[in-house]
Amino acid sequence: MRSTQRPVSKCLLVLALWIVAVHASESRGEDWPQWRGPGRDGICAETGLLKQWPSGGPRLVWKANGLGTGFATVSVVGDHIFTTGQSSESSSVVAINVGTGKLIWSAKLGRSSSPGGYSGPRSEPGVVDGSVYALGQSGELISVDIATGNEKWRKEYVKDFGGTEPQWGFSEAPLLDGDKIIITPGGRDGTLAALDRKTGAVLWRSKSWTDLAHYSSPIVAEIGGVRQYIQLTAESVAGVGAADGRLLWRAPRRGQTAVIPTPICHDGSVYVTSGYGVGCNLFKIAGNEGKFSASQVYANKVMVNHHGGVIHVGDFVYGYSDGKGWTCQDFKSGEPRWQEKDKLGKGAILYADGNFYLREQDKGTVALIEADPKGYKEHGRFEQPSRSSEQAWPHLVISAGRLYLRDQDVLLCYDIKER
Repeated sequence: MRSTQRPVSKCLLVLALWIVAVHASESRGEDWPQWRGPGRDGICAETGLLKQWPSGGPRLVWKANGLGTGFATVSVVGDHIFTTGQSSESSSVVAINVGTGKLIWSAKLGRSSSPGGYSGPRSEPGVVDGSVYALGQSGELISVDIATGNEKWRKEYVKDFGGTEPQWGFSEAPLLDGDKIIITPGGRDGTLAALDRKTGAVLWRSKSWTDLAHYSSPIVAEIGGVRQYIQLTAESVAGVGAADGRLLWRAPRRGQTAVIPTPICHDGSVYVTSGYGVGCNLFKIAGNEGKFSASQVYANKVMVNHHGGVIHVGDFVYGYSDGKGWTCQDFKSGEPRWQEKDKLGKGAILYADGNFYLREQDKGTVALIEADPKGYKEHGRFEQPSRSSEQAWPHLVISAGRLYLRDQDVLLCYDIKER
């Protein structure tokens, strides 16, 4: 009779390794490889996070200095954190160790500049397949090696793509999609450009859509069976084909001064909002046999979001509306569910594990509230230490049970995991 001992032992070993791998994956949590997270929507899928913060807020794990000036938030991949900052000599992209906050490497991004009076880069790096992609405020775009920071290629929005620098500098977060990187140089050669991610070579331009760049960041979606890139400018919101840059649809929409928030696409509808009194719009995008149309569902001032972003959860959109406060808005109808302007000032928003993480721009106060369409329900707040004199504009990031706050030269890491 053949012994079964070896197969059983092998099975037990495989099972044990699988359990270890699953546990490691759960403890590691998810990476945050780009602007607004894996889905580019401000949503973190991690669970097991604190539902109530202790007095004074969650535990501070470490504090890092030496990032330089700037308003970029961070990306987190594996044991590396990436962001951009500026010294008196130049702007740089930097890598920091997740466990200690210590600098791993720094690579030159571009020249020092202060467009509109605000110093340093504004754009969060994107990370994929061993490469980091970073954009400077003057339009320098670089690809560097994730391990060493060694430069792979470099382009410039103005010189190489005919872009026009906006008043407050180039601020979008380029979109990484497969072998392409999607950027918004704007101008007569095309609002969007698709580059080969490995070389920086131009693959196509959206020649039928030539709006100038503003400050919003593009997203990718599939509508009517066609993969497309959606971007918002001061003139319109539009979708172009991912394969060739062909303009699929365009909806005129006049913005004012600075058009910043990232669009939302859900169930064939595209939601956009901007500040300076403009408000929000929902467009229904219809596609059939490659032909598309955009029809406006509503336009109102329930959500007048300046730059802190909005997030779609369930049937609702949440964010800060100028003059009205923190807002829960029905996505389909555009009607408000609740608005609260007395408990916390204007700022940025992030979602994770049933709660929203809010960061006030003036004081830097961070608050935890329920993602509840019935009302504003707070479960803790704290005042950020080491506050700079600048606005707390960098968005919050959560990865592997840790909350990251960037404030100019400083990065703070908090433990928000339930124990």
